[in-house]
Amino acid sequence: MYKILDIIKPGVIFGKDIKKIFSIAKKNNFAIPAINCINTDSINAVLETAKKMRSPVIIQFSYGGSSFFIGKGIDSKENIKNAILGSTLAAKYVHSIAKYYKIPVILHTDHCHKEILPWIDGLMIENNKFIKKTGNPLFSSHMIDLSQEKIENNIILCKKYFKKLDSMNIFLEIELGCTGGEEDGINNSNLKKEYLYTTPQDVHYAYKELSDISSNFTIAASFGNVHGVYKKGSIDLKPIILKKSQEYVKKNNSNINQPIDFVFHGSSGTDIQEIQKSISYGVVKINIDTDIQWASWNGILNFYNEYKNYLQNQLGNPEGSNKPNKKYYDPRTWIRKSQEYIVKRLEKSFKDFNSYNVL
Repeated sequence: MYKILDIIKPGVIFGKDIKKIFSIAKKNNFAIPAINCINTDSINAVLETAKKMRSPVIIQFSYGGSSFFIGKGIDSKENIKNAILGSTLAAKYVHSIAKYYKIPVILHTDHCHKEILPWIDGLMIENNKFIKKTGNPLFSSHMIDLSQEKIENNIILCKKYFKKLDSMNIFLEIELGCTGGEEDGINNSNLKKEYLYTTPQDVHYAYKELSDISSNFTIAASFGNVHGVYKKGSIDLKPIILKKSQEYVKKNNSNINQPIDFVFHGSSGTDIQEIQKSISYGVVKINIDTDIQWASWNGILNFYNEYKNYLQNQLGNPEGSNKPNKKYYDPRTWIRKSQEYIVKRLEKSFKDFNSYNVL
């Protein structure tokens, strides 16, 4: 253990505390799992796992996941407002319970492309409100994903947001190159292959420009990674891009070993060797979503298959025609089974990312 809790308090963390954890992670060769959550059940399962594994964790909300958090009954025409409201309330829920799990938690919003930047604009207002009330922002970190723009335009706009975020003690995550596949309505399945790989020169350009403001940023540099699941061998990951980028930045702009805090998007289905290699090249945050979605469903599916004969009617099962089945169809029963499968799958990720017993 690295005595993280000796220097960082449990609960939602910000700024310098995030930087400390990322620094410890790089020095000790581990990365922190980042899990997309959509409701209190998924949030609770993530916190339960992190507590069990004695590790910091990153809870993040996508644009669509944020809207889902507040329910489908709200007017769907107000998409931006729904996403702002959903992520705000989800973040407040995490704030209210994270400290009781006795682990550091980083609260993050996932991919925000150019068309939905008003989502982040709205959250900037919510962050300011929370600062006035508590002294800290609502979120630890936000992602601005302008990876489909020309890099100069990408960085110009990211810098504009970063200046505001840094003044509130909030991290920024940017993306260079594009993550393939489809996630949350963003479909990059048909991108040309070259867009899936960034260059050390582009990484250096982004690093230099953002460093003029602050060091509180992460870079999701693409190296062939893809959202979702895929046939083994069909994805050509090149983590060496990360290593070359670290070396290029160090040579041209910094004397620090591994100056960049990298993010790995689309880790579901990736061989552990590729994950470990990426971590050794400075990845401190690894997103995992698709495998957790499957675990959630698989828990319910297996519960149904095991108790199928108790789940056809309210009364009547193999034990008798008038025997009640309430304890089987009670949502707390099968939702908990879903959570247990999430926890089990997440335990594997914490181990694969070397992020266990690090507190």
